[in-house]
Amino acid sequence: MSPVKTSPKIVVSPRDTAIGLFLAALIIGAWLTVHISAIFLIDWTQGNLWLAAPFVVALQCWLSVGLFIVAHDTMHGSLAPQFPALNRLIGRFAVFIYAGFSYEKLYENHHAHHRNAGTADDPDFDEDHPSSFWPWYVKFFRHYFGWREFAVLFVVVVIYTLILRERFPIMLLFWAVPALLSSVQLFYFGTYRPHRIDETPFTDRHRARSNDFSYGISLLTCFHFGYHHEHHDAPWVPWWKLPSYRRPAATANAA
Repeated sequence: MSPVKTSPKIVVSPRDTAIGLFLAALIIGAWLTVHISAIFLIDWTQGNLWLAAPFVVALQCWLSVGLFIVAHDTMHGSLAPQFPALNRLIGRFAVFIYAGFSYEKLYENHHAHHRNAGTADDPDFDEDHPSSFWPWYVKFFRHYFGWREFAVLFVVVVIYTLILRERFPIMLLFWAVPALLSSVQLFYFGTYRPHRIDETPFTDRHRARSNDFSYGISLLTCFHFGYHHEHHDAPWVPWWKLPSYRRPAATANAA
């Protein structure tokens, strides 16, 4: 199978596709395993199991961030460009189990963000509060969590209530809480920090900056999405390759 071009500047090889699909399956599979186990299988009243609950919530928060990052790569066609139908299917599934989001709405808004980053035409930017975290986050949240998402989650909540009955609060702890926390995490590291207005001017039309985190911290905070200028400069590069893309770019800039 020959490589498939997703941009005039880069080629996504079958090997990269295989790695991307493996990592996507790992993230989605881990999320589903934690979700099902924590909500349906584990009796948190036994012994001292409740002591592990904060760690499980933190893990599920991080995996929820991963769900969005996987879907994000599909929006750029960089997960499985050789298989566009599979690429879209994975993206739709990831954002649906995350919080009932519409993949098509996210797709349109994300590409509008890339075309108009940090301007009034950027759906992810708050022109009225370009330096204020919470007002910007509220606008961001309200823009993406609309009536459709509310209706989908309402149906899911009703179903979970019928199944879980008195165990229903467990669903709130291990699904709702991680989803909300992950939205804050995604917004802070993937939108606010890279695109906020501060004393440091942007260097180009991308109006984005990258963090200086180590590989491990970058992975834990936002699956390397904090290398955000690199992402805007090369949106076809999958999340797991951003660190290697960043190193040559940083070396070239230093030279």
